[in-house]
Amino acid sequence: MQRRSQPTAELRGASAERWSGTRRRFVPGVPEMPECWDGEHDIETPYGLLHVVLRGSARGNRPALLTYHDVGLNHKLCFNTLFNSEEMQEITKHFVVCHVDAPGQQSGASQFPQGYQYPSMDQLAAMLPSVVQHFGFKYVIGIGVGAGAYVLAKFALIFPDLVEGLVLINVDPNGKGWIDWAASKLSGLTSTLSDMVLSHLFSQEELANNMELVQSYRQQIASTVNQFNLQLFWSMYNSRRDLEMNRPGSAPNAKTLRCPVMLVVGDNAPAEDGVVECNSKLDPTTTTFLKMADSGGLPQVTQPGKLTEAFKYFLQGMGYVAYLKDRRLSGGSVPSASMTRLARSRTASLTSASSVDGSRPRACTHSESSEAMGQINHTMEVSC
Repeated sequence: MQRRSQPTAELRGASAERWSGTRRRFVPGVPEMPECWDGEHDIETPYGLLHVVLRGSARGNRPALLTYHDVGLNHKLCFNTLFNSEEMQEITKHFVVCHVDAPGQQSGASQFPQGYQYPSMDQLAAMLPSVVQHFGFKYVIGIGVGAGAYVLAKFALIFPDLVEGLVLINVDPNGKGWIDWAASKLSGLTSTLSDMVLSHLFSQEELANNMELVQSYRQQIASTVNQFNLQLFWSMYNSRRDLEMNRPGSAPNAKTLRCPVMLVVGDNAPAEDGVVECNSKLDPTTTTFLKMADSGGLPQVTQPGKLTEAFKYFLQGMGYVAYLKDRRLSGGSVPSASMTRLARSRTASLTSASSVDGSRPRACTHSESSEAMGQINHTMEVSC
């Protein structure tokens, strides 16, 4: 009977050694990233194989955009609408994009054998350095949704030197309590896996009123994601622990995300309370909180244009994408008025914007931003 591979000494346990500036390799002889790795890859990690899809080629010293999907989806179902949009492609032409599929969730994945132990959420996070090192990325900007946002946040907590920034959509930093666990078990007895997943992905209003979208996802989840593998991922996500982080100054030796973070949630989304809770645990000088109206539980699907516009300003605040091209104006490289507020919220807390050629310092750490900002609170809530 096949089982997952055992962890190496370097990554055994969630408290893996932090990375230094010197690159370490998990597999000796792994080459530097060539000009183009475009295509599908199966990467060996301490906890088994990880399916990865790369789009584009290396761009100097710029970080890779690394995505991680929500439970019930894979990278295609979760991110195709966003990354296929014309506006997003204006951004991605400047970066290599690395889509990660959670084990066994990619289209056409083989079913895991009975008795297979699915990696824990901590272990899913500990698989990602193998991807970073395999392709020779110096660091990444993570874009995660739901369970994927949790994994990327955990990854950034364990390996902060590998993460340049995070966009966390529908992230819930809280583990399941006993009441939640019991309710989940009871729901499992009375509801199908698809119903439970859809209730996680969509708001009650969407389930009742947006039947076309919900039915489309119901069919795609059933036909493209192996249901046995999905059940394992679903069970593991619902067994997650709290993300151990607290806002700086709120507790002795408080630990939180050190990189710039953009939190995103739709109005009345199932994850809304969790995202608000996450915002309270992050450094306000490096955090932007974006609440999107009329976007429901999957803003990257229902409002890709608005999300892309916010992402452009997030990158600009980190020193990438020096200007936004407004297609409505024949002459213009000007930001649209609706996002100017978001841009201003980033200006003082991060390093100044420069060109997209990669010759820029990394975004400032918590200690650097605190020195620059003093006691001013720059958490920004924007409804758009």
